[in-house]
Amino acid sequence: MINKRLLVKNLLAHNDENSFYDKKRFINIGEREGKAKFLKHVCAMANSNPRNNSFIVVGVEDEDNKIVGVDFFDDSKIQNLVNAYLDNPPLISYENIPFPHLPEGKVVGLVTIRSNGKICSLRKNIWKYYGGSVFFREGSISLPKAFDIALKDINSQAVATIEQHARNNIELTLDGVIDFMNYRHKDLLSRYKVFKEQFVVCWAGNQKKVKGDVYYSRVDIELINEQVKLFYSALDEISISFDEDSFGIVEYVQLGLGEQKYYPLEKVLITFFENGTYQIKSDLIFEPPLYDKKTLYHIYNANKALLQKLKKGLAFKPSEKADIQHLPATYLICYLNGFEEAKGHMDAARPLLKEYDTAIYNSLKESLRIIRKVKYS
Repeated sequence: MINKRLLVKNLLAHNDENSFYDKKRFINIGEREGKAKFLKHVCAMANSNPRNNSFIVVGVEDEDNKIVGVDFFDDSKIQNLVNAYLDNPPLISYENIPFPHLPEGKVVGLVTIRSNGKICSLRKNIWKYYGGSVFFREGSISLPKAFDIALKDINSQAVATIEQHARNNIELTLDGVIDFMNYRHKDLLSRYKVFKEQFVVCWAGNQKKVKGDVYYSRVDIELINEQVKLFYSALDEISISFDEDSFGIVEYVQLGLGEQKYYPLEKVLITFFENGTYQIKSDLIFEPPLYDKKTLYHIYNANKALLQKLKKGLAFKPSEKADIQHLPATYLICYLNGFEEAKGHMDAARPLLKEYDTAIYNSLKESLRIIRKVKYS
């Protein structure tokens, strides 16, 4: 079975418009001009590819291949249209292909054209094209040609390769799962889950339990069939949950003055539907802990003093060595409680901490990442 979404992606990724592939922002077969141009392209592609499929992808920007989608189209009459206007009409289908990122109601249209092996021509006049006209593709352009030109098969191998790459079959799926679990992540705890008899999600990571709850770090997650990957580093802490319809990831951040606790930061939910589609949704769910302002002022000023000593190359007392270990986290708490200048001090501390201690420097980068995520969300 060909995964039509992968087929569209392969066509867009690996091909300029050519004799077996065209792309359109939209088609309008409700008007005479739009109908004529559509029939011209169908005729040209059928003649240019007598032994393989040709494709028109609808709902794509011409300049940058951005998938913007079109409205759902009822294709029940499209074969009748082709039969009415073309001699030796090809078999044609119009499929509405959902893409997870498109707005509700928008899809990508995929027109598949299959020649009957005979020269296709216009049966009657339409718009500025005369009955009896024969069209062929030259590069990305459909042009009229002499009627007695011979049909040539030049694209069968290229089309077969593209279609093969878009196939979802049991062998390829199993190969992907085995490769993920036994080779790429053989040193990590690995699992998989099948959704809607079609989608396979694999995940692997380092597992730890905190007060009965399971968390993961250094996590790879892959939706095998769609080649969609998510990655969380060794500094991230996440939890994973799933049911028959969805796979959820919650990212946590450890915060606290003294004893640290896990606070949910962001939730990613992959939802699978019966019609063979899926949706990935990300939501920021962070609620930072609140502390007494007087306590935070003391910590804020203490951190500034620590950075001054570090900048001057002065030795730390034992208690100060412990405090600087927590400097990124305490600065983060200060920022989340209204001390917006804390971020500027954190940015200034980057070169100092990078030279002083790699672990503290990595912790600082993680704290800054959380600030960016909270700010931009």
